[in-house]
Amino acid sequence: MASRKKIFICLFIFVFCAASGTSGADDLNRTMIFLSKGQVIYVPVYSHIYIGNRERPFLLAVTLSIRNTDLNNPVVVKKATYYNSQGKLLEEYINTPVTLEKMSATRFVVHESDKAGGSGASFLLEWESEKPVSPPIIETVMIGAQTQQGISFTSRGQVIKEK
Repeated sequence: MASRKKIFICLFIFVFCAASGTSGADDLNRTMIFLSKGQVIYVPVYSHIYIGNRERPFLLAVTLSIRNTDLNNPVVVKKATYYNSQGKLLEEYINTPVTLEKMSATRFVVHESDKAGGSGASFLLEWESEKPVSPPIIETVMIGAQTQQGISFTSRGQVIKEK
């Protein structure tokens, strides 16, 4: 009976360690390269943020950056759609698909004076490739300056659909 208890305890410890990731599986997953043939990506945008107790708007310029990280293949950006905080379509930034060659980038700018997006604006971006590729990095950079105060920060896109 005592040996069954020891076996049960050893089995429990093994299962617990495996489930908690101490078996090395996490390290393996971190080193694996994820390839894709296309994605739809949600990218948070802030055309302004609020400062002070009176929640005064601080206007920001926004740069949406799309970077092809694949070393060998192009990707095609099919859509870059800009929405305001209420989810209303404000602008389609792409009329015809844009091909990004290997390791190249493109960008779209929302001017600082354009405050229509609000603090909860977003881009919806769609890209695809003929072959499985390293997915592009899609992020926004927001920057603004008023008097002697300046602010800048980034926001990274989130995959919401895999093609």
